[in-house]
Amino acid sequence: MTDTPKVRLRGLYKIFGPNHKDMMQHVRAGMGKPELLEQHKHVLGLQDINVDMMAGEITVVMGLSGSGKSTLIRHLNRLIDPTAGEIIVDGVDVMGLSDDALRKMRQEKMSMVFQKFALLPHRSVLQNAAMALEVQGVDEKTRTAEGMKWLARVGLDGYEHHYPAQLSGGMQQRVGIARALTANTDIMLMDEAFSALDPLIRTDMQNLLLELQAELHKTIVFITHDLDEALKLADHLVILKDGAVIQQGEPQGILMNPSDPYIEDFVSDINRSRVLRVQSVMQPLKGTKFAGDVDIRANLESLIARSEGDTSLHYRVMDGDVAVGELHMRDLVKALVPRISSAA
Repeated sequence: MTDTPKVRLRGLYKIFGPNHKDMMQHVRAGMGKPELLEQHKHVLGLQDINVDMMAGEITVVMGLSGSGKSTLIRHLNRLIDPTAGEIIVDGVDVMGLSDDALRKMRQEKMSMVFQKFALLPHRSVLQNAAMALEVQGVDEKTRTAEGMKWLARVGLDGYEHHYPAQLSGGMQQRVGIARALTANTDIMLMDEAFSALDPLIRTDMQNLLLELQAELHKTIVFITHDLDEALKLADHLVILKDGAVIQQGEPQGILMNPSDPYIEDFVSDINRSRVLRVQSVMQPLKGTKFAGDVDIRANLESLIARSEGDTSLHYRVMDGDVAVGELHMRDLVKALVPRISSAA
């Protein structure tokens, strides 16, 4: 990883309608989404988006229906062109690319995993997985070997000659992930990739993605409307409302310090003990006597079970073999109480 963003969005706006360029003057003057629709019959899809997506991290963009999250991800590979703003990928302005250069970027730099799987029903699992390399003109032997490798990696070894209709929804989505991995792109775009799956299968897919990410360090942009999923997957979390970024940052920080009443309401019902990590609650190391050691990445739920609810205990926090802080159970209990919305 480096300090230079893999993807940088600057001043990104999208207005849907026949006179979208002319509408920018109203939006820049402060007109919001409801007023623009009512007065000018145009839809404000994105409003002044400024986000840095770092190499090797999972950036999760979340929001309710109509917040602009799917519109945003489609700007990265220019399936949608912005009304204004910059889209910079590896230092290159995507808006300045020729048709050939844009096509090459889509084939070689970005792959996409869709909510509805988007598998070709008349092609086998292996043919679907290797399709991106076929489009790139890679020879059959090489693309078959790559497709087989990634199908095995996502747990579909032995299913290569099946067809999509013969697979469950979760297995079909595994094919979609294998296809994206076979493309060997630096960036993976995942638009509501798991939201059509049953809860247990969805959890399995989240765990698979995290397992793969720990090994491959892709730059992943993941779209979801589910806060639990966002908090589980995100290195960097971006929350949208009505096309604008309400808050962004490290997920644990957002959960502990929501900056807006909308965010406070959003996180109020979350199971904080399952989501919050020891690192978010710990204090600098001062004591010498502890009830035991706890890993910095452990969730608070595991520590509650370990302490059997004894709020007098405190633990030494470890990052591997290094002591990095301490956690008192009284601080843990305080962290479990969400901030009361100032809008209440």
